[in-house]
Amino acid sequence: MDLRSFYKNKKILITGHTGFKGSWMSGMLLGFGADVYGYSLMPPTEPSLYELTALADRLGDHSCIGDIRDREKLLAFVKKTQPEIVIHMAAQPIVRTSYLDPVGTYETNVMGTVNILEAVRNDPCIRSFVNVTTDKVYLNKERDEGYKEDEELKGFDPYSNSKSCSELVTYSYLNSFFRDRDVAVSTMRAGNVIGGGDFAKDRLIPDCVRAVAGNKPIVLRNPDSVRPYQHVLEPVYAYLSLAALQYDDASYAGNYNVGPDEGDCLRTIDMAELFCAEWNRIACKREDLNRACVECRSDNGPHEAGLLKLDCSRLRTVLGIRPRWNSETAVKKTVEWSAVYVAGGDIDEVCVRQINEYLSC
Repeated sequence: MDLRSFYKNKKILITGHTGFKGSWMSGMLLGFGADVYGYSLMPPTEPSLYELTALADRLGDHSCIGDIRDREKLLAFVKKTQPEIVIHMAAQPIVRTSYLDPVGTYETNVMGTVNILEAVRNDPCIRSFVNVTTDKVYLNKERDEGYKEDEELKGFDPYSNSKSCSELVTYSYLNSFFRDRDVAVSTMRAGNVIGGGDFAKDRLIPDCVRAVAGNKPIVLRNPDSVRPYQHVLEPVYAYLSLAALQYDDASYAGNYNVGPDEGDCLRTIDMAELFCAEWNRIACKREDLNRACVECRSDNGPHEAGLLKLDCSRLRTVLGIRPRWNSETAVKKTVEWSAVYVAGGDIDEVCVRQINEYLSC
């Protein structure tokens, strides 16, 4: 469907709008002419895409800085703004952080979901709700086949498990409160995302960018781990597409995996080498960029899955959504953005250009 025309003047609330995905989504929706509202903590990193693109100024009083665990503040903001569509992305999203703060991770990812669903339950203005979780919600048997949406939800670490719980909370609210309501409720389980503007700790591409900016080697903890990597605009487009489709036809609602084609499920070292090749291609043309190289060195950290793939056939057959950018293009676009950032260039221009390039595919 034509998302530009659908979202023009639509009132949409994004929880977690100051984060990496939330900032890309906010920028895309503002370009569509949507009436965008956001509820989130302050940006989780310094720097952040949210600040680099001046989204606070662009959203104005439509942005509410608040904790998803603060139910009363969240309910009051939803009641005040009366959104038609809600996309829930506010979360503690880092596996390693969840080992350091399991209680905070569960409070944010589980009770945060309860709180936003309470807002949906109490406000009949909302017609479409999408809960964004993760590919890590499944019981991971380290198998080569991709997991399907009907398989067991049993994440291993506190982050993954809290997202499994978030799925179960959504399932309970759907059956307990929304079956007889004019509101469509879905969850979407996305694979690993890359893209310009991600500054989080313990993520591959941000670690690569920090290394080359500091003229240091890229250190890989688990070089042979396999993940379903995709550009951030892939899941953002999928979330917005589902929210729009189920707004008019609740039969589209359900659970969906969001990930790349089979051939783009790559080892960590393969992604790092793609990054290095593309970065060094650009670096050899400019004097202000250092060259990239890779080292493999375990830090004996906590358990992380070695093999994880998704079966995304339901997304393709039901919603008609397929990846537009393969892994090589995703890395190229990420490096293009990152080179502009490292050189102090125009971040707004590269964001708008890449969104338009993606939508025109």
